[in-house]
Order: sequence, then structure tokens, then C-alpha cells
Amino acid sequence: MQTKIGFIGLGIMGRPMALNLRQAGYPLQVHARHSESMAPLVAAGAIACASPAEVARQVDILFTLVADTADVEQVILGDQGVLAGARPGLVVVDMSTISPAATRVLALRLGKRGVEMLDAPVSGGEIGAIQGSLSIMVGGEAAVFARVKPLFEILGRNIVHIGGHGAGQVCKSCNQIAISHTLAGVGEALLLARASGVDPAKVRAALLGGSANSRVLEIHGQRMIDRDFNPGFKARLHQKDLRLVLEAAHELGLALPGTALVAQYLNALLGRGLGELDSSAIYQVQEAASGLAPGEDS
Repeated sequence: MQTKIGFIGLGIMGRPMALNLRQAGYPLQVHARHSESMAPLVAAGAIACASPAEVARQVDILFTLVADTADVEQVILGDQGVLAGARPGLVVVDMSTISPAATRVLALRLGKRGVEMLDAPVSGGEIGAIQGSLSIMVGGEAAVFARVKPLFEILGRNIVHIGGHGAGQVCKSCNQIAISHTLAGVGEALLLARASGVDPAKVRAALLGGSANSRVLEIHGQRMIDRDFNPGFKARLHQKDLRLVLEAAHELGLALPGTALVAQYLNALLGRGLGELDSSAIYQVQEAASGLAPGEDS
């Protein structure tokens, strides 16, 4: 019998991911807070459900991808949440980026009802979601990971089982630290080029051929040069991710000053009402801090 799939959360990332699962031929039940978000999936043959509980009653494996810890808790534990409709044997795969501690609590609550859970946050942005080329970092039991892995292989290319419950979320925090530092570094490099009267586009092209090359330089460096900040990953979500990182650092007594700096850039960006832009728009904050007008060369 073919595995029945559910997907809750159909935003910039969730919609193309759910569509890839449907196009792979899996029966799909979907739910989103806004009915219009479900329309492309329904057009592709998915069935729209009125609540997370309704999805949970009908599927074998249920993916969730929503904004923050509180949203995941509401989807799973709230009135008409997943737990209200869950059957023993259901697997819940949370692909959101949330607190590792909250993930462990949710796994425990679901486990008491005979429901397995994996935390499987992703990296790769909207492009990766569309292309099915995401990096997927998974926490949970190895046997459950093996059961879900064929579905992960539809969604991503780099799929790693990190460890027990919450380990995927810890790995995602590490990912966000590395990306954040690189974003800030690329922005600073392009600002130095501009202020020195050197073409930032040519500097980027040269750096792509050396040890400074990175996906951030490739994609977000071009965004900065083009001033194209349409969201692949929204700044308000990146701010939330760094809040989770810094909360963990506080609990563990770690000094993460570089991450704290980028968090301040994001705070400033949101303070300008620009949280819906791509997180690479921190370049605008860096420009302002350096006294450069947008696109201005010295």
C-alpha cells in the first residue's frame, strides 16, 4: 500500500516541497492557515483539510513547516492539532526551525500516544525547495529516519541523520551561524570594493574562483550587487533563527559575538519595517553604518 503523506505549512518553502512530494506520485493531504495557499496543491491533486487533526487522521507520515516554536506547538498540541487526530504509528516530521528543547518535549508528548517524531530542518532557500536540492538535518530515532529517507530524497540532496531528538535543530543553528557570518563578510567585502572605487561585480567574480567562494557569495553577493532583495529566506525568519542560537548560547555560556552582530543587523532591518525582504538585505544596514547611500560609489 502506498504511503499517505500530509503537509502542514505551505509558505515560500513548504509549497514547493509539498508539490514535489505530490509530483512524485504520493497521495497528499494538506493544510494551511490561508486557504489560498492550498490552491496550487489542490490543482495538482492534493486534498485540502480543514485542520491539522484532519490531516493526521488520514496519513502515515505528516510533514510540518511553519514559522516558529509557538506555531509548531499550536499545530501539534492545539485544539484540532495533530495530536487530536493522531493514530499510533504516525510519523510527524517537523521541518521548521525551532527550539531544540521544545522539539524534545514535543517528541515526548507524541511518543506517549505512539507517534514517532523527527526534527528535520532544512537549508537551501526557495530555490532549493523548488529544485528538490535542500540540505536536510535530521534528529530522531535511526529506524524512523530510515523509514522517511525515501521522502527526504525527493526534497533534498544532502540528507544527514545527526543524532537523537533535537539534534537536527542544533545542526540548523550551526548552519545559521555559518551563513550569518558569511552574509556579513560578503557585505563588508562589497562595501570595501565600492568605497575604494573598484567594481563590486568584478570583485565578486574574482572571489568566486578562489578560497573565498561560497554559495552565499554566489547567490547573495549577486543580490547585494543587483539590489534584488525579494525573499528567498525572509529577514524576520532569519532574525528568529538567530534568536534561537543566542538563547542556546546564553544557556550554555558561549560567546558568539559574530552571531550577535548579525542579529543586530537583522534587528535594525526589521526596525525599518523590512522584515519581509531577503536576509541579504542586511547589506542596506551595513551601507548606512558606513555612511554610504544605496548604490553610491565614493
